[in-house]
Amino acid sequence: MAGRASAWRTKRLVSYVRSSGLTTMISSSMDNFGNMESEIKSEWEARNSAQRIFKNVAKPGAKYIEEEDLLRFLKTDEIHTIFPLFEGAIETGKITKSSFRNWVVYAYIERRALAHSLNETKTAVHQLHKLASAIVIVITTIVSLLVMGLATTKVIFLVTSQLLLVGFMFQNMCKTMFESIIFVFVMHPFDVGDRCVVDGIQMIVEEMNILSTVFLRYDNEKIYYPNAVLLTKPISNFRRSPDMGDGVDFTIDASTPVDDVSALKKAIQSYIESKPKHWNPDHCVIVKDIENMDKMKMMLCVQHTMNHQNFGEKSVRRSELVFELNKIFQNLGIKYHLLPQEVNLTQSFNGLRTMP
Repeated sequence: MAGRASAWRTKRLVSYVRSSGLTTMISSSMDNFGNMESEIKSEWEARNSAQRIFKNVAKPGAKYIEEEDLLRFLKTDEIHTIFPLFEGAIETGKITKSSFRNWVVYAYIERRALAHSLNETKTAVHQLHKLASAIVIVITTIVSLLVMGLATTKVIFLVTSQLLLVGFMFQNMCKTMFESIIFVFVMHPFDVGDRCVVDGIQMIVEEMNILSTVFLRYDNEKIYYPNAVLLTKPISNFRRSPDMGDGVDFTIDASTPVDDVSALKKAIQSYIESKPKHWNPDHCVIVKDIENMDKMKMMLCVQHTMNHQNFGEKSVRRSELVFELNKIFQNLGIKYHLLPQEVNLTQSFNGLRTMP
């Protein structure tokens, strides 16, 4: 059951580590840091470790890691494998300190999430093991008494009927326990650390137990959900989703020339193609509606190169896109003007003009 519960996360992390060459780089770098602790326990330590490794790999005083620097630790084919993982490395042929730091921090976050998931799964399995052991002990005791002749059939029938009576009294609890076990070990829609949406609320899975799951809301408020209730609810899981889409709504003047709209689309396309690490090339600019004959409502639909598990990174990318849109509007002179409004003024007795 433990393997079933953590199979998704284990497969994802193993694939990431294998494809990134993480084990090779860390083992090679750690040889030069004999006195440094091998276990990173916080994101702050991950950043510090990234800086130390960067200084060790790069040339003295250099701000970049070049391919020839990595040849001391990796083979050529391994270098070509890990280069795409660093932002801007393919275009420039260099790995910046910030991109290397972000990569190490991301690897640490994934490792920490995996450790938490395995720990919670082990706890849930241990709880289930104790429950199953109790049931097996009762059944074994009854069968042993029958086999050894220490208990008659009437006595066993009496004991069994009492157990059935107790089971009837606690049938709701038994039903809840069964549904919770199905939810945790069969459905298993999320792991610890996953960003999910339940009842329209975006939360992060903090803790998983047999009977309940603890979520952490955006303001760090803990929300407890019975697993039997979660079994009946639709759950969105950002971590298990593929590359997710996003959209930006904006309004321009309905009298904007068609040539300016075409230039707007080309400028947006150029920006998206210049950020292949952030955005997939597929996008569209659509006209949603025209209101009051003066404003044209439009929408830019884009697709990230990641899902929304890392909501902070997603928000940063979207903010940069909005700033770029604003810059394009200014360069092309695209604006939105309100229609002229009729204003009637009347003169009061004290000589001041007032507006009714």
